[in-house]
Amino acid sequence: MSARLRSTTAKIGLSAAALLLLLAAWQLVCVLCGIPKYMLPAPTDVAAAFAKDWRLMLDHAGVTLAETFIGLFFGIIVGFLIAVVMDRFEVIRRIVYPVVVVSQTIPTVAIAPLLVIWLGYEMLPKIILIVLVVFFPITISLLQGFASVDADTVRLMRSMGASRVQIFRYVKLPNSLGHFFSSLKISVSYAVVSAVVSEWIGGTRGLGCYMTRVRKSFSSDKMFAVIILISVISLILIWLITVLQRVCMPWEKINNDRSKST
Repeated sequence: MSARLRSTTAKIGLSAAALLLLLAAWQLVCVLCGIPKYMLPAPTDVAAAFAKDWRLMLDHAGVTLAETFIGLFFGIIVGFLIAVVMDRFEVIRRIVYPVVVVSQTIPTVAIAPLLVIWLGYEMLPKIILIVLVVFFPITISLLQGFASVDADTVRLMRSMGASRVQIFRYVKLPNSLGHFFSSLKISVSYAVVSAVVSEWIGGTRGLGCYMTRVRKSFSSDKMFAVIILISVISLILIWLITVLQRVCMPWEKINNDRSKST
């Protein structure tokens, strides 16, 4: 077994042990203290609730994931275009950058009801809310990636007759990939939460709607089950982005191996 595999196995083992310890402590507190099920259900109650309602939860999860992926897709496009324009034109950057920052000071729980009133209870207001949340970290991270390009490399490209498009394609874009994937991991978790919040406020399907229904019926075990499901979905999406980053940036692994060997 290689050193890398042993290290990965050890990390997974420690994480699993910590999780099991937390669940055991949770179970003991619920049983020994006699906490009512509607206030704090035990892990066994949560597992039983998921086993009973897993088909319905997954059906609602499909709607939430569809909203998440569509909103994330358009959020990436909007963030990328804004970053490119702001990087290309300094005047536009000075004008737009404060507006972009101010847009993130408005709480999503205040925007979501308005979007529902204006656009109805279907998927569109959820997607727009996700776009509004996602584009900001994408834009800021890409701007940082574009700005961190080595100036000597840019000058060398210009001396060889490279155009702005070629400099962007071969220098700025590859240099910003690390920043982009880091922001994408944050954005995907924001997207899932935003979709659930918008469904909670107004909608007919999705995990947020399911949470609203079980909350009104005081089914805390089902509420905890769907919360855990949302967390698992977010973790899986973040892991998938990590895998995609390794595929799109193979040189990063080579550089890490070289640094460790030295």
